[in-house]
Amino acid sequence: MQDREIKEEKLCEAYPRFVQDKETYLERIRQVKEGFAKTYGKENPRIFSAPGRTEIGGNHTDHQHGCVLAAAVDMDILAAALPNGTKTIRVLSEGFAPDEVDLTDVHVREAEKNTSAALIRGVAARMIEMGYPVEGFDLYAVSNVLKGSGLSSSAAYEVLLGTVINGLFCGGKVSPVEIARIGQYAENVYFGKLSGLMDQTASAVGGIVAIDFKEPATPKVQKLDFSFETTGYSLCIIDSGADHADLSDEYSAIPMEMREVAAELGAEVLRDADENTFREKLAEIRQKTGDRAVVRAFHFFRDSKRAVEEAELLQKGEFRKFLRLVRESGQSSVMYLQNVRVEGRLRQQEVLYTLAACDMLLGESGAFRVHGGGFAGTVQAFVPNELLEGFRQGMEQMVGAGRCHVLSIRSAGGVELT
Repeated sequence: MQDREIKEEKLCEAYPRFVQDKETYLERIRQVKEGFAKTYGKENPRIFSAPGRTEIGGNHTDHQHGCVLAAAVDMDILAAALPNGTKTIRVLSEGFAPDEVDLTDVHVREAEKNTSAALIRGVAARMIEMGYPVEGFDLYAVSNVLKGSGLSSSAAYEVLLGTVINGLFCGGKVSPVEIARIGQYAENVYFGKLSGLMDQTASAVGGIVAIDFKEPATPKVQKLDFSFETTGYSLCIIDSGADHADLSDEYSAIPMEMREVAAELGAEVLRDADENTFREKLAEIRQKTGDRAVVRAFHFFRDSKRAVEEAELLQKGEFRKFLRLVRESGQSSVMYLQNVRVEGRLRQQEVLYTLAACDMLLGESGAFRVHGGGFAGTVQAFVPNELLEGFRQGMEQMVGAGRCHVLSIRSAGGVELT
């Protein structure tokens, strides 16, 4: 049987650097096909891709039903898949143990929580519940989405599963936003992690997306008509090298403290609180919630608006003004949100150190900010192309070899490439 045609137009949408490095991308597709054939003894699979994502604007604003700006990137999970004529989903991700999920029982399994099998079962269960004729299939996947990087490898995996099922059994009828909701459902209910919808939406929709979470069950999603490739800047993600372990309390304190302030204003989340009343009652609120909660709330009110302004500036093509707001957002995260260092750790301040390194290398050029949840993980930088090689070398000298990653924003979300 002749191999399915890989559509070059879709490859260019998924991989902005495809034309410049075509053979590298085609070799990766050949490898995933060979992995599929070796694992399942079948040829001619269908090829799917789901991207990681980067948060551009709105740091810790989504859980307060605020606004964010995010984008899909060209690091992705690439998979080969085919129906197998059974009621069993079989998945092998390169470097991991295989998973098998029986579709005759798609109830939540407590023992399965925090595993990839839970995500497979959850995505399939939700799509079955929606009335789609989901059957068993075989899938082989490879990934270059950096784990612990803030690029959301788990969301990419959920979107990949939804995209594969949509292509194999649903005739492509499930919209990208619905696939994102399905992924969130699987993560919340089956995997056991409470998450917002930003990561899945950016991965499923692709491009740069502005998301308003005022109604979190049905967020407003706008895909911006903007080409980052024309700006003369490159997007870098720098791994600070910080340890992610035992930071649950640090992360949880941010939404908890913001909600405490919201409660003092008669609301559940800060999006539903009146900012003018917040300003009027500052002295009273700080006595009840503490100063850190108040300044974190101040960050939310400013950064949610900033995300909206950033989207508007990109739409107008005013990239320099956009960069100024990126810097302001980063400064607000350091000063008010306070998610760049862990309380009690005086000698280890990797994220703050990485931000300082960016400042030394960029000066007044470009922009940089903490990326994602903070405390550990990564820093994001927008670097003028003429400074890129020097910036990359400098960061790797100061922070560590292999820790500065140059990414592209891709226009495609979850997609079938065949």
